[in-house]
Amino acid sequence: MKKYILFTVFVSGMTTLAAELAASRLIGNVFGTSNIVWASIIGLILIYLTLGYFLGGKWADANPTPAAMYRALAWGAFTLGLVPFIAGPVLRSAATAFETLSVGILGGSFVAVLVLFVVPITLLGTISPFAIRLLVDDAAHAGQTSGQIYAISTLGSFIGTFLPTLVFIPAIGTTKTFLLFSLILLFAALAGMGLFASKREMFKLFWMPVILAIIAVLASGQALKNNSGQIYETESAYNYIQVAQVDGFTILRLNEGQGVHSIYSPNTLQYSGPWEEFLVGPYFYAGRKPGDVKRMAVVGLAAGTAARQATAVYPGIEIDGFELDPEIVEVGRTYFDMNMPNLTVHIGDGRLGLEQSEHKYDIIAVDAYRPPYIPAHMTTQEFFQIVASHLTEDGVLTINSASVPGDRRLINGLATTMATIFPSIYTMDIPGSLNTMIFATRQKTVPENFAMNLVTLSQDPGVHPLLINTMQVTFANLKTDYESTTVFTDDHAPIEWIVNDMVIRFVLEGGTQFLQ
Repeated sequence: MKKYILFTVFVSGMTTLAAELAASRLIGNVFGTSNIVWASIIGLILIYLTLGYFLGGKWADANPTPAAMYRALAWGAFTLGLVPFIAGPVLRSAATAFETLSVGILGGSFVAVLVLFVVPITLLGTISPFAIRLLVDDAAHAGQTSGQIYAISTLGSFIGTFLPTLVFIPAIGTTKTFLLFSLILLFAALAGMGLFASKREMFKLFWMPVILAIIAVLASGQALKNNSGQIYETESAYNYIQVAQVDGFTILRLNEGQGVHSIYSPNTLQYSGPWEEFLVGPYFYAGRKPGDVKRMAVVGLAAGTAARQATAVYPGIEIDGFELDPEIVEVGRTYFDMNMPNLTVHIGDGRLGLEQSEHKYDIIAVDAYRPPYIPAHMTTQEFFQIVASHLTEDGVLTINSASVPGDRRLINGLATTMATIFPSIYTMDIPGSLNTMIFATRQKTVPENFAMNLVTLSQDPGVHPLLINTMQVTFANLKTDYESTTVFTDDHAPIEWIVNDMVIRFVLEGGTQFLQ
């Protein structure tokens, strides 16, 4: 009996953490994966487990039999398997609401989905106290037995931390991951009923996996989202990825779908967004020509919009693209024509990849920010030192960031930090959006250089029109002033606090789509 109960504890611990990680993806596909979302999930899961520990102790004292424990476990596993199917319609409604940021619907949907976990997680929480009650037959060894049970449960939790995110969600998706772990746990519970109660009691609950199988078959092939124009969706180890056709353009959206990460049309390269702004940085230096730009790095390549534009504007340019998610790269190649022979893709963290690069660049484009997802380690003084060391003498760093009306804390903090490394800082708010570009030059420059280059290049018919048009927009909206505030460092970069507050205030004040 002891060995199987310990095995049950292991599987229960594994499933609990797997459920938590899968819950983050289930909810994150619609509501995103910000710290606020994560805190809500973790906090409520802990509350549900706390309730389970309390109830499990009471139930175990009232009915200290394996049959009682395995019956509770079976119901926990069964209700866990139901969660993604019950949540599906709610999440699809929320996904539609996200397109217009209907805050009431979003809030209600978020709470509704989290409430779905109260029954399965609470029941899973009853297993450890139940197991202790069943296995402690000698008070002199109660501590040892309890420690063994919690150790095995924690080991199962450790396994359950990695299997969903690294193996099953990318391979079979979030819904099937829920189903897989719930069925594993359910069959462990049914086997326990057969071993410690009777075959008759086991078969009484055999309708549970049958019902889950029927629901899974009926729900198979159903899209996670049904947004207008959707042509492809998938889940990777990092993101929910969605490709859609909107007004003749192919666009890439991630997770909750706010913001356009990449855009493509075979008929134009002009998208009036942040991507083309990465092209104009070199012209803060006097007398620069397109032929002077030889190599570019894009940190946050996504599906390659900026790289494709740079290839057209700068013939012969070599581009290193750094992208964390390999699935996004495959989507870029399939749907966004990201097949330029001059583009070398590096899969992995952008800061580490840039640090390890053997090249120096005329342009380093950082397109890895999108509130509330701003990697703090790419906002610090130490990161900008790495960037500066990989720029040519006349190189320029350009960052796509964001500001909202009346709130430039993020821009001011970034500019203040960059100014400790770079002698000249410029900002530019893209008209009709919340995107703010920040330019930093390796050498001291002045805006008049940009103006003179614009005049000169406008008279050269060999210069790509995209470059001229973008320079005109940039110069018309260029700013040289910012408020000196906090210098972000690897030790202290309060990005989450700033961005979360900024986004929440913006949404509550009726703001819509945040950032491209």
